[in-house]
Amino acid sequence: MSVDFSGISFTPADILLPRDCDMNKWSVVACDQYTSQPEYWQRVEEYVGTAPSTLRLVLPESCLDGPNVETDIVEINNTMSRYLKKDIFQTLDNAIIYVERTQDNGKVRHGLVGKVDLEQYNYEPGSEAQVRATEGTVLSRIPPRVAVRKNAPLELPHVMLLTDDAKRTVIEPLAAQKDQMEKVYDFDLMERGGHIAGWKLGEAQLAAVSSALKVLADPAHFNAYYNTKDKPVLLFAVGDGNHSLATAKECYERQKKITPQEQWATLPARYALVELVNLHDDSLEFEAIHRVIFDVDAKGLLDALIAHYPGAHLGEGDGHTIRYVYDGSEGAVTIPNPKAQLEVGTLQSFLDQYTKEHGGKIDYIHGEDVTRELGSKPGNIGFLLPAMGKDQLYPTVIHDGVLPRKTFSMGEANDKRFYLEARKIR
Repeated sequence: MSVDFSGISFTPADILLPRDCDMNKWSVVACDQYTSQPEYWQRVEEYVGTAPSTLRLVLPESCLDGPNVETDIVEINNTMSRYLKKDIFQTLDNAIIYVERTQDNGKVRHGLVGKVDLEQYNYEPGSEAQVRATEGTVLSRIPPRVAVRKNAPLELPHVMLLTDDAKRTVIEPLAAQKDQMEKVYDFDLMERGGHIAGWKLGEAQLAAVSSALKVLADPAHFNAYYNTKDKPVLLFAVGDGNHSLATAKECYERQKKITPQEQWATLPARYALVELVNLHDDSLEFEAIHRVIFDVDAKGLLDALIAHYPGAHLGEGDGHTIRYVYDGSEGAVTIPNPKAQLEVGTLQSFLDQYTKEHGGKIDYIHGEDVTRELGSKPGNIGFLLPAMGKDQLYPTVIHDGVLPRKTFSMGEANDKRFYLEARKIR
């Protein structure tokens, strides 16, 4: 590779793609989707059958606490090794893939698949790294994911990084250059996942991407754009898959402890495969992530919420208004003079404390209909939250640090990233 990506934490990677496979069965949605809808994963299981599939290479999040999780992890690692031995994969050396994902609603999301340098990523609140988390990382969620990744020979990404490229200089110009690049996949995705196509960038496209990213990474440009002074550059913000990227970071840090420092740069675990998307992509819509609390006294929880905040009351008013649904009824609670910037922060801090003291399980739900359905069941309560504006993301992270966890989602569950590309990490 002759193109210079120095100073940029996103670079080309040796990307593995399957060959001679039914791609529609190969590619499945991110493992953290449909966690309260096991029937979805059952349909996928029945559809895939015995065909080669990423379903055999990942562990759905709903299974992380299952009774057979250790056996499942061993089987995943064995399947990865078996796929490698059977030569299922072809390798695109030092590659970046330009992706066009046609969503179920017909909109097209544009992205770049490459690797990110974990030395330049930090998920701690207040981080000044070039790559930062956008929401709080729940440290307790990392160890079970480390158990899946630590002995795996491969990684398959559902991480999506965002870049704030208002002038659309990095990704969008590639749409007009597809005839100059090699198409590497083009197929429909299962379960209303839409369609996906990808092209391997040539030298000219790699050079253009590198040049555009270096402009965004320039400190003078960055501070002028955000009207700040001497702020460290936030080049990439994690839009999806924060805990997956944090897990990759943890595995890398563990390897550093047993590896001489002069060898860190060559550790495969130092990097993680990701998709880069422009925050200003027309298809990118921030969806709210709602909450459903299971196995609780719904009315008791609602009364406790009102009692928790001075002046809180039923009905809409000035302040943070949070809608709820339980036992077939709907309403709203208003919290005046909130300390948190967003409604999700007001609600989450209460829920964390309440469930710690009274029990119950919080799940994070994409879609109002599913929230209403689950929240209306006996022993449950659902909370419906407003979506955050895209223009709030970078300034909030730059000035205030990370947002409350599960603040926003980029699109509906079926439009999430599907597993497709892989990379060796051992």
